[in-house]
Amino acid sequence: MTHPKLVETMSRPDFYPHRPEQVELIQTHISYIFIAGDYVYKVKKPVDFGFLDFTTLDKREFYCREELRLNRRLAPAVYLEVVEIGEDAGGNISFGIKDRIVEYAVKMLKIPLNGMLKTLLHQDKANRSIMDAIAKKLVHFHRGAATGGVIDEMGGVETIRRNHDENFTQTESYINITIPPGQYHFIRSYIYSFMDTHHDLFIRRVAHQRIRDCHGDLHLEHICIMEPGDTHHKEYNPDNIVIFDCIEFNERFRYEDVAAEVAFLAMDLDYNGYEDYDEVFVNAYIKHSGDREIGTLLNFYKCYYAYVRGKVIGFRIHDSSIRNEERKDAAKTASRYFDLAFTYAARTERPTLILMAGLMGTGKSVRARSIAPRLGADIIQTDVLRKQILNIVPHERHYEDFGKGIYGEEFTHKTYEKALAVASEKLRNGKSVIIDASYKNRRYRLDAAHAARKLHADYFVIECVCPENIIQERLESRTSKKGQVSDGRWELYRAQKASFEEINEIPERSHIVLDTSLPPEECTYIVLQKMKDFTSYHPTHP
Repeated sequence: MTHPKLVETMSRPDFYPHRPEQVELIQTHISYIFIAGDYVYKVKKPVDFGFLDFTTLDKREFYCREELRLNRRLAPAVYLEVVEIGEDAGGNISFGIKDRIVEYAVKMLKIPLNGMLKTLLHQDKANRSIMDAIAKKLVHFHRGAATGGVIDEMGGVETIRRNHDENFTQTESYINITIPPGQYHFIRSYIYSFMDTHHDLFIRRVAHQRIRDCHGDLHLEHICIMEPGDTHHKEYNPDNIVIFDCIEFNERFRYEDVAAEVAFLAMDLDYNGYEDYDEVFVNAYIKHSGDREIGTLLNFYKCYYAYVRGKVIGFRIHDSSIRNEERKDAAKTASRYFDLAFTYAARTERPTLILMAGLMGTGKSVRARSIAPRLGADIIQTDVLRKQILNIVPHERHYEDFGKGIYGEEFTHKTYEKALAVASEKLRNGKSVIIDASYKNRRYRLDAAHAARKLHADYFVIECVCPENIIQERLESRTSKKGQVSDGRWELYRAQKASFEEINEIPERSHIVLDTSLPPEECTYIVLQKMKDFTSYHPTHP
């Protein structure tokens, strides 16, 4: 156990040789952290959580020295020494050996709070140069990090599978508490399907020495810019970036693919709302390392880390030592992480073109808006595009007869042609696209299929269907609502239905018939699962 006088004594300024004005104590579940002026002293708690064991003084000394050794790889100027804390015959505690050593502490230089990456991002003071410098530093670090032997074994495919087995087993009891059953089963299916499909890639990563002794806990709060200055107009030297507080207590969390380390920080950027910086950081790492396989593995490892965060934070809802409000907050936070993991699991491995097809009133636009964020896809709505081509305000009503006026063949052809041109440009830039239109004519669907093949994109037609009584209700409700873009009306429905050409020109696996009378969330699961089944059947390669 911790010496009964230690916390009280180390909280006093006169305990320290440099006599700070005050001492601030911060506690985590595994450490006491004493901020004493310009220095920080970190003492490990005598705890055993299975994945770490600090229960004896010898173990605490060992892991203090490991913390110093490992963190000096990325923060040599910050991690100063391991200091001994002793007790004399009178029971007084002080630094240095007295009659007996009672504890060890890692002594660190205090890091400037205004330089913390999370702070800079929050204050909109970060720039692309910072992310590029972080990427450079990590590439240099990974190239010099230990590899081979037990590191390869622990970071290999069998360990990765075992880690996921553990995750799903430990979260099964949290279904309908912090993770919906649909998300749990979708993520589980995605993980094992991805591992089976890309088994050779995981083996190749080991053979090419991509498994390294990494940092293991690379998130925003562990990165500091030591001289932030004018962040918007400054080029950064990687030597001025400090990455600290790596995992010292369990090698299993550190011995991993460098792609996983990159994904951890990218996931944390996403979770905190900095998706643009995620892309900048990942692209910079790939550029400086030349490791293009990371693009294939990124969502897989992002999903893993988001799931782990959801799992670990979710455990807190059963922690009786914290307030009820904190447990509720933990449940909400865990759910957000699981939801993010689900989004990563849903992402396609290469750009995808989706036609949201079907008759008016079948719910194409609503379902497109639900599916698009999961795929990271842009939506092109032809009802909007048609009016933009004609310089008409999108919400301006145009009650034309079927196939007449702005809905005549000439303007329809221009609209579909423009929609496909915009979609093709997005696909070229690696972006998935949903075109929201009726696509009742086979020739326009074939044009889209040809464009997707030419651009090496996956291609799906989601045909929205629905009972006619629901369609009539939707269309009649739509005409009375303000802000509606579509001019579809019940009196036009039957004319459109009669002219709709059956979708039979594409492979069955690419044609998803969606009953939009089902709840939106269920519709999303159905579409995403069928898309995953297709890509598992037709795997893509980096």
